[in-house]
Amino acid sequence: MHSRLNLPFAAVAATVIAFASTTSALAQKKYDTGATDSEIRIGNIMPYSGPASAYGVIGKTEAAYFNKINAEGGINGRKIKFISYDDGYSPPKAVEQARKLVESDEVLLIFNPLGTPSNSAIQKYMNAKKVPQLFVATGATKWNEPKEFPWTMGWQPSYQSEARIYAKYLLKEKPDAKISVLYQNDDLGKDYLKGLKDALGARASMVIAEESYETSEPTIDNHVVKLKASGADVFLSITTPKFAAQAIKKLAEIEWKPLHIVSNVSASVGSVIKPAGFENAQGILSAAYAKDGADAQWDDDAGMKKFLTFLQKYDPDGNKLDGSVVYGYGVAQTMVKVLEMCGDNLTRDNVMKQAASLKDFVPDTLLPGVKINTSPTDFAPIEQLQMMRFKGEKWELFGDIISGELSN
Repeated sequence: MHSRLNLPFAAVAATVIAFASTTSALAQKKYDTGATDSEIRIGNIMPYSGPASAYGVIGKTEAAYFNKINAEGGINGRKIKFISYDDGYSPPKAVEQARKLVESDEVLLIFNPLGTPSNSAIQKYMNAKKVPQLFVATGATKWNEPKEFPWTMGWQPSYQSEARIYAKYLLKEKPDAKISVLYQNDDLGKDYLKGLKDALGARASMVIAEESYETSEPTIDNHVVKLKASGADVFLSITTPKFAAQAIKKLAEIEWKPLHIVSNVSASVGSVIKPAGFENAQGILSAAYAKDGADAQWDDDAGMKKFLTFLQKYDPDGNKLDGSVVYGYGVAQTMVKVLEMCGDNLTRDNVMKQAASLKDFVPDTLLPGVKINTSPTDFAPIEQLQMMRFKGEKWELFGDIISGELSN
């Protein structure tokens, strides 16, 4: 009698438990548009053409990195579908591509869209749509405004942070400097200029000449000639790669030999220094937060070994000398980390929540001592750099890792 009563009870209990566990499993999986059990759709906007086309290699590196992740089984069993469009470094085109990615391709997020003008153009749209504009490829300070723009986050050190480091260096090493500045006439250039002057403080009069240029100009030669005429003995080049290479060549041509500082975004050996001529680049200064693929000191570095293995297997055309390739790998690795942290909760809200919860994360390609940290009130993942000098055919690091914070 007992056993006959128990059998149906046991069956009912098993059914209830099975139903509860199935319901629980279903409840644990949360998806927004762009994510399913099998796929995560990621959008991207790059200048594969136009005046900043040297950066297009970043998108190609990211595509290769996501191919690697997919080949290894994906993220929690889901494959990444990476959809990358060209905007030609044109803000109206960037808006068009962002709308296409969000409304037609239905991506979960737009990752690492490049350029200050392009990201400025899509920022309000992305935030109104509540779609992550994540790890943007620009160092403008305004990507770190979580209260006003909770769906936009940067990745690399801000331009103001970097410029403050140059100001600190000049105040210490060349306190009587007469500084001339060539800068791109947009948020990129103005951000650097502000950071420089803020850190110079009462000594801001050390900046004796400024020339701005438009990205539509074929050459910046005339601006360089004017800056030489100012009598400056320091030349700060706040430019994208094409114009940085032009400036290095022009300085050599007119035999002007100031202390030359080039912004990190244009410090690539492959896309800037080599085209400008190694002999013309000797002694140039910049700052770095990532390892240099041309530097033998990283030959036995575990992270760089992984990077070089990746190039060999998944991106054979990728040039280890190109800082943009190193950059693309590091930022893609950060994106994968965030998606892994999301688990089965692949909502846009959770993507931003996890992106704002990174603690001492170190991609393979960052310099020792540089770590990624974010919080709900800090959307600036990387805030440290180290000075470097170009010698021979590579950059040589010197000094300590420096924080770009104004208070330091």
